[in-house]
Amino acid sequence: MEYQTVRDEKLKESYIEYTHSSGLKVFLYPMKGYSTAYALFGTKYGSIDTCFKTDSDDDFIDVPEGVAHFLEHKLFESEEGDAFTLFAKTGASANAFTSFDKTCYLFSCADHFKESFGYLLSFVQDPYFTAQTVQKEQGIIGQEIRMYDDEPNWRVFFNLLTALYHKHPVRIDIAGTVDSIARIDDKLLYRCYHTFYNLHNMVLAVAGNFDVDEAMAVIDEKLKPAAAINIERKTVDEPLTVAKHDAVQQLEVAIPLFNIGFKEQPESRMAMLKAEIELEILMKVIAGSGSALYRRLYDSGLINDSFECEVHSGRGYLSCIFGGESKEPRRVYEELLKEIEHFRKEGIPAEDVERVKRSVYGKAIRGLNDVDDVANLLVSSYFEGVGVFDLIHTAAGVTPADIEKRFSFSLQADRSAISVIEPVKQ
Repeated sequence: MEYQTVRDEKLKESYIEYTHSSGLKVFLYPMKGYSTAYALFGTKYGSIDTCFKTDSDDDFIDVPEGVAHFLEHKLFESEEGDAFTLFAKTGASANAFTSFDKTCYLFSCADHFKESFGYLLSFVQDPYFTAQTVQKEQGIIGQEIRMYDDEPNWRVFFNLLTALYHKHPVRIDIAGTVDSIARIDDKLLYRCYHTFYNLHNMVLAVAGNFDVDEAMAVIDEKLKPAAAINIERKTVDEPLTVAKHDAVQQLEVAIPLFNIGFKEQPESRMAMLKAEIELEILMKVIAGSGSALYRRLYDSGLINDSFECEVHSGRGYLSCIFGGESKEPRRVYEELLKEIEHFRKEGIPAEDVERVKRSVYGKAIRGLNDVDDVANLLVSSYFEGVGVFDLIHTAAGVTPADIEKRFSFSLQADRSAISVIEPVKQ
């Protein structure tokens, strides 16, 4: 098997990369001096993939929301039992997650890597669905959906996405709805599995303390070759305007929760990565914990230390989100908009950009010392079509002029919305 060792001389980091004969992209990142290994087996298939076609389809097909998450649950089951039982034998900690644009299966271990790695590659490639087991799972996931319907932090976030987006499926809960999952059956699960769990649509990443030759041997033994598949995802004509500016819900909370979002123009590949980094720096300059606005809001009691900001991005969506707790969330919104306008008039101080940039760069560098972060970086970079170290080098190259340019068309008040979870009125 031909493989290449990718080295970054500036960072003094290296990893092994190759495409296996089965079609799977593989990244192996051994890290000397670490006691644990972390493996991640992912597919470019998430909750937003609800309309697609392959070369064998005459037209696009629509599937109910929540299928990707449903598949994640079901893949752990087999005729012999569930995969967690196997990992328990080796002492490995196994899990999985479904996001908007990918699904990943993972484990971490301090020993018995070979056996655990074999289990991971085996169960993800061995689906087992029946009408009876699907029906049982509908009840389990239905309970999960109802639980999250009453979870304030979950609802404040998805209520904001519903306000920001008109059509894009990012506005739909990752697990779907009780009604949508009721339309899922075993045939549909097999259809989506064989479409998106094709190894040509997947990636495997291992980081930490493991033997490279041993990992390659397990990969050769366990992977099942598959014919290449072409998946076309239907793009949504999402306008840059917001669907609405305000979303309110009452739940059992002591203090109101809020998310304030600004809808941005999504890009792709390196342009998206650059946008994400520049927006993160811009948001932290304006309202990060070291900003004048943060200190004023905190000292006046309008926010507490739960206040934070993040860039939310993926295929076809990009937004800036500020959130936390406040007894007067709309005043926080007003003060944030005022501060944004202040910076538009006065400009972004270059020294603030450099300060925040160093923080963002340092966080990215520290991530290379964590096996979980490294494995996740390998997977996300591959699916996003950028290099593994591009995030670090792009962050290092950001200038105050880049931030001013980004600011000229970002954080626009007319493309903003607020989502609030209020205490239930007595």
